[in-house]
Amino acid sequence: MKSMEKCGKAAIVLIALAGQLGLFSARQRTPRKRALRMRALLTALALIPAAAALAAAKCNQSIADLYDSKSPAVVLITALTINPYRMDDRVQQETGSGFIIDAQGLVMTNSHVVFGAQVLTVTLDDGTVLSAKLLGADPIFDLAILRIPKPEHGKLPVLVFGDSNGVRPGDEVVAIGNPLGLDQTITSGIVSALNRILPERPRLLAWPMIQTDAAINPGNSGGPILNRCGDVIGIASEILGDAQNIGFAIPSNLARSVVTPLVEKGRLIRPWLGVDGSLIDAGLRQIFTLPLTDGFLVEAVEPNSPAGVAGIVGGRLPVKVGTRSLILGGDVVVAINDIALKNDESLQRALDTIRIGTRARLKVFRQGKTFTTEFAITERPLQPGDVPESSQSFSAQQDQGKNNDKMH
Repeated sequence: MKSMEKCGKAAIVLIALAGQLGLFSARQRTPRKRALRMRALLTALALIPAAAALAAAKCNQSIADLYDSKSPAVVLITALTINPYRMDDRVQQETGSGFIIDAQGLVMTNSHVVFGAQVLTVTLDDGTVLSAKLLGADPIFDLAILRIPKPEHGKLPVLVFGDSNGVRPGDEVVAIGNPLGLDQTITSGIVSALNRILPERPRLLAWPMIQTDAAINPGNSGGPILNRCGDVIGIASEILGDAQNIGFAIPSNLARSVVTPLVEKGRLIRPWLGVDGSLIDAGLRQIFTLPLTDGFLVEAVEPNSPAGVAGIVGGRLPVKVGTRSLILGGDVVVAINDIALKNDESLQRALDTIRIGTRARLKVFRQGKTFTTEFAITERPLQPGDVPESSQSFSAQQDQGKNNDKMH
């Protein structure tokens, strides 16, 4: 597709050139001039297949050549965490991966690699060890940006983001990182699936992930997943600990969108409703003979949240049917800002109307009656479940056996 686009642009340029040369003009005066101009056009047209071949070659270079050209931009990140409230294991050192995204020294990695660390170092491909500063991190999307000093001589190698929306199952990909501290390791595979929603994410903030069978292990976290063009289409983030070759990557389009706010503000600013739950659908109605109405079933309300202060009620009866877990008995939000909640699309449209500093109007169904409530929207703070245990540097309750699905 990229080759065709480049060919099309080249053809447009050549047609314009032909117009300037007078090939399509009625004002040709001599056969010699016409022959010279036609020769120039044919020479230029001959370059189109060459340009297309060059673009195709870029996306079909061998994995060895791709490694040679892209691995210098991949770095090893070491994070030192100190917990003064623990008697044992007060100092922990974790390693992960990252990649340089800007010649000024910006490095992208996972939040869980660096969040809560007191000392951060970055080791470049040539072995140079540099102190790094955390500019911003978002534990929910699991992304972070570091800054390292620019070299006195030469330029830092960088990787560029590709378009994750164009990724398809079956596309070939490679992962470069530092699994188990084995620096600059490359593995290959394919995109196994798209739009995977991982259960530990806050559901209203969950983002679909890319699944891949390229071998990634603890230490790959934050490293790039590259297509055969060498563009970053994902950031290695998680694995299933009890499976083989099932890993997940954060889409590059999401990663690219958070760079500016993380650099400028140090965090992602989100409006806060303070509820979690599930959309009521036909399947839910078939399972339960309850007076359910269309809307969003509130299963939990975050303490001191706008919804909690407004009196929205969460569920109290845990139920599991097959693989689906629900908490029944809570309010059903029928509409947000006059947008009826019928499906995922309408829910997203309603959430898009929520802005910090404005008021949200909710139509709520409770025990057979419907009422409307309104409350102010504030910025969402980090909640305890947002941050993995290993990233809570001052948690006295750390469990070394927890979070087996999360990579470091």
